[in-house]
Amino acid sequence: MSEPLETPIAPQPPIAACEPSQTIIHGVTLHDDYAWLRDPNWREAMLDPDKLDADIRAYLEAENAYTDAMMADTTELQAELVAEMRARMAEVDASVPTPDGDWVYYVRFREGGQHPIFCRAPRSSDGSAEPGEPLSGEQILLDGDAEAEGRTYFALGAVDHSPDHAKLAFARDERGSEAYTIHVRPITEDGTTGDEIQPPIENTTGNVAWSADGNTLFYVTLDESHRPCRVWRLPLGEPQANATLIYEESDPGFFVGLGETQSARYLLIHAHDHATSETRFIPADDPEATPRLIAARVPGREYSVDDDNGEYFVFLTNAGGAEDFCLMRAPIAQPDFEHWEELVPHVPGRLILDHVEFANHRVRMERADALPRIVITDKRSGEDHAIAFEDEAYSLGMAAGYEYDTATLRFLYSAPHTPDETFDYDMASRARVLRKQRQVPSGFEPDDYVVRRLTAQTADGEQVPITLTHHKNTPIDGSAPCLLHGYGAYGISEPAAFSSTRFSLIDRGFVYAIAHIRGGKERGYRWYAEGKLEKKPNTFADFIRVAEYLCETGYTAPGRIAAHGGSAGGMLVGAVVNQRPDLFGAAIADVPFVDVLNTMMDDTLPLTPPEWPEWGNPRDDAQAFETIRSYCPYQNVTAQDYPAMLVIAGVSDPRVTYWEPAKWVAKLRATKTDHHTLLLKTHMAAGHGGLPGRFAALEETGLIFAFLLKALTPKPGEKGT
Repeated sequence: MSEPLETPIAPQPPIAACEPSQTIIHGVTLHDDYAWLRDPNWREAMLDPDKLDADIRAYLEAENAYTDAMMADTTELQAELVAEMRARMAEVDASVPTPDGDWVYYVRFREGGQHPIFCRAPRSSDGSAEPGEPLSGEQILLDGDAEAEGRTYFALGAVDHSPDHAKLAFARDERGSEAYTIHVRPITEDGTTGDEIQPPIENTTGNVAWSADGNTLFYVTLDESHRPCRVWRLPLGEPQANATLIYEESDPGFFVGLGETQSARYLLIHAHDHATSETRFIPADDPEATPRLIAARVPGREYSVDDDNGEYFVFLTNAGGAEDFCLMRAPIAQPDFEHWEELVPHVPGRLILDHVEFANHRVRMERADALPRIVITDKRSGEDHAIAFEDEAYSLGMAAGYEYDTATLRFLYSAPHTPDETFDYDMASRARVLRKQRQVPSGFEPDDYVVRRLTAQTADGEQVPITLTHHKNTPIDGSAPCLLHGYGAYGISEPAAFSSTRFSLIDRGFVYAIAHIRGGKERGYRWYAEGKLEKKPNTFADFIRVAEYLCETGYTAPGRIAAHGGSAGGMLVGAVVNQRPDLFGAAIADVPFVDVLNTMMDDTLPLTPPEWPEWGNPRDDAQAFETIRSYCPYQNVTAQDYPAMLVIAGVSDPRVTYWEPAKWVAKLRATKTDHHTLLLKTHMAAGHGGLPGRFAALEETGLIFAFLLKALTPKPGEKGT
């Protein structure tokens, strides 16, 4: 990698502050030389970054200054990248309007606008405007750009109109800590929102539910450890102090959330960890009712709920050994497990991901052979049919909308070389109407790109899917650089979706690959189970095997690959560069969960108890301790050469605390044997999601891409990193 003529000196932790910690657990002594980077008052700093310890702040800011200096020679390149990525975005844009009663609701963006504008229009005006332009009779309910003005950080949570269409509730986060404040405004006769009619409701998850008459609010608050655990009922207009606590979760390993059935008949209170769930319900027209339990939690049993015409609850569940889930139902009057009966049977290898109950149709999203599909059941005839697609790799999503008694299903489709398409599908006639295709204003020709679905066989006989995209003119002779992305945790599958930003690399000769590794659910629930707890090392082995396979097949070569992942995917990056640094020429770790062992032993941190079913509890389980210690990126930094690395963190991050990446980078600096670039970029006033706003986010992508281009495509005469 080329570097400035006068190479800046990397920051070093101040000696006076470096008080190592020592812990003895399961007979093993753990030393942590960089524990000082954890601010004892981190909760206060997360909610107000100005309260971060002065020495820690100075150190993180020194790292930021070093990053800026090391990347100074890419300033023009970053600006070029941002400009071309922005040119692929329709600055004036709007979602397809969604009907609800006499209105349609939609979101649009103005030219130059960072944040969405939430609007509605009379239902008769649906589709009457040019793309991105206001509909006839438009009423602006919430202007995100106006709300963000003057704020250092701004992100919206839920934006929900009341069932009577007369009030708007919205939540905003002004720190990046994901602690939202809920506000309510009336929707006046002329469609504008007036002065707030609800005193602000603070320290919430950002979600809200309405009673059927629109006069009562339900919301969830966070505890001292930032866990969502209490559900409250509040008559509209009353101060938060007058709210009634209607449910409190006593198990620190469970999170609480709110929802409602598609019919809007019932409000739902969910309690869950990563392996077990239970649900309570309240009739939306009886907000004073005590929440009623559906089926008590049983370890390892999961279920989600919708209602079928107010007669049955329909459950998506793994009950009865349905590893890839099935649908069951029970009378609403007798919803306990003893009354559940099978509706759609379990089929091994066909993972049911989601389901929605409409008045006359049942819709389920499935995945088989790593690709999704939508299956529709006519409740009157019992006949099933699937919506078919032809691409080798693609992404699919459902948008159920507000209405229940409808034959229209909205779904979203894209592929790596197909910009997002929004369809309305008539479930009775089976006709589909394309309502919108994402525009790429600077021009885009799908035929210029090759999309492949490959598989790499692992040492234990598994077949790991790979989604791969490259320009048709990119030579497949091992010379191309490759950005290899992975996640592999929580059962989250990586979609083969369109992303316009990626083409700034693909058009410069990169191969872009997604490794659908174990820990996701691409190949069913078993694929997830094979990448968690004691089997977590499979995730890293799969990613490494994919990298090797791409080299063997000529798509790239060792040292030409950049590993990329965020959060738990950042842990993946940290693990694989420890295990096989020779494969990678660069690595991007975005808010990386790299101090897994220390975090999972600290039950005061926001996510720790709910995460034990995913990673194990190393504090109480000696085997879990040894497994995590064997792969934990921070614990396994060693004296060897590492690739060039860019690490990104956020001071307000409640999910991956800022000190994890900061400690990891400090240990790497002190331990690694190479002179390759190692950069830490910490957002001093943002959290897990990085910079808010659709254009501000491009600045970070521009930095990442410039780093990759500098590392993997050196100029003639340069050696690269």
